Amino acid sequence: MALLLRRKDGGSRRLLADINVVPYIDVMLVLVVILMVSAPFVNPSLVNLPRVGKSSKTPDRPLEIVIKSDGKLLLRETGKELANDLPGAVAVIKQRQKARPDSPPPVVIAADKDVRYEQVMKVMSALQKENVARVGLAVVPESR
Repeated sequence: MALLLRRKDGGSRRLLADINVVPYIDVMLVLVVILMVSAPFVNPSLVNLPRVGKSSKTPDRPLEIVIKSDGKLLLRETGKELANDLPGAVAVIKQRQKARPDSPPPVVIAADKDVRYEQVMKVMSALQKENVARVGLAVVPESR
């Protein structure tokens, strides 16, 4: 924006060209504050899902939680049924892990492919609340 200024002595006028940058700085500061406040709420969308083709060998003697397609739950160890409900299974797992704190037995969740994801997450949540170590998911290796 240009302004014409007159000199006090009545002489010639000169052109004064200024840009007021204060509003631009205010806008930029507001944008920086908005970005700083919203940055912690943005979750990265990268998820590394395990591939069935790269599944590792099942541990020698795992405690296996089997979730059947009808929703029933079993805790097995080398073919023997130890519990048939979630609280009982968690109690047995905690007892076995306390017995061997140096090398706790691994826990493998084997869910039927028709089981709802929510049921698997309930089992994992219950194990996590009890601080159960070494929990994995059972998969069938991909045939090549």
